[in-house]
Amino acid sequence: MVDKRPENPGGDTHGLDQVVITTKLNPFIKALKEAGQKTAAWARRSSLFPYTFGTACCGIELMAYMASYTDAARFGAEVVRFSPRQADCMIVAGTITDKQVPILKMIYDQMLEPKYVISMGVCACTGGFYRAYHVVQGIDEFIPVDVYVAGCPPAPESLLYGLMRLQERIDKEGADFNTRERLKQRMAEVDARPKDLG
Repeated sequence: MVDKRPENPGGDTHGLDQVVITTKLNPFIKALKEAGQKTAAWARRSSLFPYTFGTACCGIELMAYMASYTDAARFGAEVVRFSPRQADCMIVAGTITDKQVPILKMIYDQMLEPKYVISMGVCACTGGFYRAYHVVQGIDEFIPVDVYVAGCPPAPESLLYGLMRLQERIDKEGADFNTRERLKQRMAEVDARPKDLG
């Protein structure tokens, strides 16, 4: 085989050898990167640290969800954190009034990124039967929600199903998404919603 590279008396190949090595390793590097991303996404989905924000009767069902019968430990989401700086999944269970909204937003802002929100029960999702001036008609007016769990109150199994849907979403996102851009997009969606509840 004839070497067709131009003669270079100085012995400098201008990085051609490096290009050849990198080109040969590209499929291996790509497969290794994908495996690492899948492993990181699996680790994140299997170690959600929930922060519970229970305010009404849904809070009782949330306690049952943490009990041994439902066994959320199978999904790696049983380690409840009562500090938002150690949690990445907020579960809002129950009625949220206008006076609680600043507290809810402050806690959400202090949580780790990437962070997720599960809205549990009809009161947290839509205000429920409290069509009143002092009750928020859905927490998605103020913080972005990833999963809605319907019911009044929903059974612990429903919340477990919601957790499984959240884990599926994390799997689809993967580990290499830009959390800052994702958060900006989600908060822009929240800001675009009408605030006048009439």
